[in-house]
Amino acid sequence: MDKIPMTAEGYSALEAELKHCQQVERPRIIQQITDARTHGDLSENAEYHAAKESQSINEGRIAELEDKLARAGRKEEGRAGRGGHAWRRQGL
Repeated sequence: MDKIPMTAEGYSALEAELKHCQQVERPRIIQQITDARTHGDLSENAEYHAAKESQSINEGRIAELEDKLARAGRKEEGRAGRGGHAWRRQGL
């Protein structure tokens, strides 16, 4: 599992996006699916299929963000020999 080089600002931006996907988008999409189910036959329900596709995209993005955050390394100045850069796992 390779580290992903990332600044502290980049890490914070990914955390904010993850929080938005989990706490805002996920409930919104679940509500869309619930509403679409009330419209009858799911096999011919375009709203239901669109909501399920949105759910799939959102869940994929959540998984991608969780993976990136788990593998994040932050660049630090003056902590190594030549070049003065060292990589550190985020949160350590």
